[in-house]
Amino acid sequence: MIIIKVEGDVMAFNGFNQEDFNTFLIDGLDERMKAIKERIQPKFKAIYQIVEEDVNKAAGHEMFLHIARHARRTVNPPTDTWSAFCHNKRGYKKHPHFQVGLWEDNLFVWLAYIYESPYKKDIGRKFLDEIDDIQRTIPNDFYISLDHTKNEASQLQNTDLHKGLERFYKVKKGEFLVGKRFASDDPIVQDVDALIKEIKHTIHTLAPIYRSSMDI
Repeated sequence: MIIIKVEGDVMAFNGFNQEDFNTFLIDGLDERMKAIKERIQPKFKAIYQIVEEDVNKAAGHEMFLHIARHARRTVNPPTDTWSAFCHNKRGYKKHPHFQVGLWEDNLFVWLAYIYESPYKKDIGRKFLDEIDDIQRTIPNDFYISLDHTKNEASQLQNTDLHKGLERFYKVKKGEFLVGKRFASDDPIVQDVDALIKEIKHTIHTLAPIYRSSMDI
């Protein structure tokens, strides 16, 4: 348990429990969003407070917290939710950023490059040029996702990295996310010390890729 202050209120952060993951089983947009705001978002804020110094150090500059608002949704409730750490205070979707978030059955920690980025082609070209370094940087048990809207990912050892990066570079909607995923019943997600350790480790491991993508 870690005791911290979130927006002036003292809270005990114990990691994530099954109720948090069950949030995505709640029917109705308003009802599910209410649960996301009450159950999950305070934990995202707690995580940021705990890892902020490490994230800044890994990135090489100040990083700001953003929390998904799902503002475009008018009918269908979100099937996942996330927080993002980005150098830009106003927004994160156009820029390289780190994510910590949840689907119904897993928690993810990503270094994310999503399709909204206007720098996508430049980053994609650079990643293809640096693919050998990237391959050496990413541990085999890390996961790769090519679409942040789908609960789909495969471990690097089972992924054609060149093909994935080529798609990211060439396809307008192409994306590239790399990091770790933990099943909802993995003891790590309920062990706050172990979870924070994994989040920090993932960010520091991927920091060289992040810094390279910021140098374009």
